[in-house]
Amino acid sequence: MTQEIRTSAEERVPGGPIPPGVGAARETLEDYTLRFAPRSYRKWSPGVVGVTALGGIAYLADFAIGANIGIAYGTTNALWGILIFAVVIFATGVPLAVYAARYNLDLDLITRGSGFGYYGSVVTNVIFATFTFIFFALEGSIMAQGLDLGLGIPLWLGYALSTLVIFPLVVYGMSLLSRLQLWTTPLWLLLMVAPFAYLLISHPDSVGEFFAYQGEDGQGAPSLGAVFLAAGVCLSLIAQIAEQIDYLRFMPPKTPENARRWWFATILAGPGWVIFGAIKQVIGLFLAVYIIGNVVDGAATANEPVRQFLEIYTDIMPAWLAITLAVVLVVISQIKINVTNAYSGSLAWTNSYTRITKHYPGRLVFLGVNLAIALVLMEANMFDFLNTILGFYANCGIAWVVVVATDIAVNKYLLKISPIRPEFRRGMLYDVNPVGFGSMLIAAGVSIAVFFGAFGAGIAPFSPLVAIVLGVVFPPVLAIATRGRYYLRRTDDGIDLPMLDEHGNPSGEVLACHVCGQDFERPDVAACAAHDAVVCSLCLSTDRVGDHVLPATP
Repeated sequence: MTQEIRTSAEERVPGGPIPPGVGAARETLEDYTLRFAPRSYRKWSPGVVGVTALGGIAYLADFAIGANIGIAYGTTNALWGILIFAVVIFATGVPLAVYAARYNLDLDLITRGSGFGYYGSVVTNVIFATFTFIFFALEGSIMAQGLDLGLGIPLWLGYALSTLVIFPLVVYGMSLLSRLQLWTTPLWLLLMVAPFAYLLISHPDSVGEFFAYQGEDGQGAPSLGAVFLAAGVCLSLIAQIAEQIDYLRFMPPKTPENARRWWFATILAGPGWVIFGAIKQVIGLFLAVYIIGNVVDGAATANEPVRQFLEIYTDIMPAWLAITLAVVLVVISQIKINVTNAYSGSLAWTNSYTRITKHYPGRLVFLGVNLAIALVLMEANMFDFLNTILGFYANCGIAWVVVVATDIAVNKYLLKISPIRPEFRRGMLYDVNPVGFGSMLIAAGVSIAVFFGAFGAGIAPFSPLVAIVLGVVFPPVLAIATRGRYYLRRTDDGIDLPMLDEHGNPSGEVLACHVCGQDFERPDVAACAAHDAVVCSLCLSTDRVGDHVLPATP
């Protein structure tokens, strides 16, 4: 155990000291599940945080997604769909990533003060948690396929193993995850890039075959509808920015000395993840087309990443080594991404549960819940209906992310209706803000109706575009209509100390919470309504009778 974790055993939680051995309640183990990430904990450099965040996108799901959309819609439509996906995710990811790294908050805390309200963002937490277990199940399925192919382990047992191996790795949060991602990335890159490079060099004709591919039914001629159907499946990954932010919130304070490195790491590891994601989707489609055209019965398994890599490795090396490396790649990829899926999902579920029940069960409880849901999906063989799951989910994810990004970029910085400085503490926010919450319900509801054909089959493929347009239009419209009155319940938290330092970073001033007795940095506390003292954000969240919650400004 590190000294960092050992010293945290002395910390307290609302209601009294931590019983001996109950590690889940320690704040460093919890990784600041419900609160601002304090300066005292953020000891990593911008480079380390960035590499750790990018390590979480080592998943093979992109290969499966690229293969699936290419097989369904042809190469041309798939490539245009991937381009739309990349542009949308980069554009929406910039304001979210910069805001998170600057103010050291996860996307749920950002969502609260960006148009949703204290309880309004619970629904977005559910959307995000759903994302984490869908993609955990997808990656776990890919790992089980690799274990079945390489070691003869039955799929049902492989699903269980791919789930159980993650639990101990996620317990220690950012401290362990940063080391895991750093150690495994070089090997992962080598194993992933080698097959693609081999095909380009030894089979140059595969490039022409790739661009000429028309899909499984041979009807993949350029079509706007097919492009947006492909983009919709890819855009199911839009919530990945929330997982990137779960790492970026640990970015160190931005100063004149580290500004260039800070910006580079924030952009590359934030919205920049989509560059690597799009490349992987293209490679996945490229490998699938090669296998379909050059391997007997290859069409049946061309969308399975483990088969893709195994076929290429077999051309390069002995069969025993090929299957070994294919299994190693699948296992490394699954572990790298699913520690992130499990970690982020546990944060999302815990956050929602604590706000609703006023009880903090500990992050590890919901780590188990998230893994259990993912295991059920795997056992149900989600690969058989992958496109439908991702296409439907994309509408919800797009509505949420686009609405929050629009509130930050337009309502905060352009119109200046939404407060620029983030707010997430109970008592400072209204329960629900119609600006973001209403915009998301409209964007998600209408786009889902379009997806299921409520407005006709001809417009159904464009449901992602509907979600994007409505998510951009409604936040400023509703902000202007409500004059921004539902953003802040109070403008003064009762503490006469600045919230930001001289460089605009959250202040490192330390204050003691009179409820739990722990020290917290300035952004994480507010004045207590009942005592001449301060109270931390977690104690406010778990205050069942509201004694400590400040009243609304008259």
